[in-house]
Amino acid sequence: MNLIALIGAWALRVLQGWGRAAIFLGDLVRALPASLRRFGLVVTQIHAIGNRSLVIILASGMAVGFVLALQMYYALATYGAAEQLGLVVNLSLVRELGPVVAALLFAGRAGTSLTAEIGLMKAGEQIAALELMAIDPRERVLAPRFLAGLIAMPLLAIMFSAVGILGAWLVAVGLIGIDPGNFWSIQQSGVDVWRDVGNGVVKSFVFGLICTAVALYQGYETEATPEGVAYATTHTVIISSLSVLGINFILTALMFSTR
Repeated sequence: MNLIALIGAWALRVLQGWGRAAIFLGDLVRALPASLRRFGLVVTQIHAIGNRSLVIILASGMAVGFVLALQMYYALATYGAAEQLGLVVNLSLVRELGPVVAALLFAGRAGTSLTAEIGLMKAGEQIAALELMAIDPRERVLAPRFLAGLIAMPLLAIMFSAVGILGAWLVAVGLIGIDPGNFWSIQQSGVDVWRDVGNGVVKSFVFGLICTAVALYQGYETEATPEGVAYATTHTVIISSLSVLGINFILTALMFSTR
């Protein structure tokens, strides 16, 4: 009976946490129109979230493109299909690796920054001060950051994929010796803009929503102590990463199951 009670208490805590998170997300969505009236704050947050994540996104995209070209070439050459290298690299990046890896990097760089920033504002009683002045912190602090994450994440994923394809071209043409015309023409004929690239953008938008919402929720609900902020920052990376990987499987099954 004690074991059943412990399991029940744990399940109730999990459900309560999900309920609070759902209510928090609903409040953020309702506060989005107010953030549009202060679009200057959104632009500032896009710079803080997007521009400061750009270096790691571009460097990682280039490295992934290098390695992907080498590995795919060795696999395809075994079956005499080395000319398909450009198509395989492109589809791998725009469908899966671009959105997913960019989201994981986004969670580790921008997500932790957002959680720490909001947590420190709460620890320094800045959130409480806004509430005392009858200013809704969701509209003034959280919503601009949420909207900035929704805008920045797809752009970062697109740049990750573009740089990855460029890196694969450098390796394929400069190192392996693939014909450059074949590398690009096979992509032009085999990649569908709406189905392949468009679905990748949709994925990155969903991942941006998840990562940004988790980061803001963890920062807003954390205990106003240094230990609480550190705990919330760690949880942001864990929850965001696992959520991205799980949702990616569901989205892939829905988007490409009929092809």
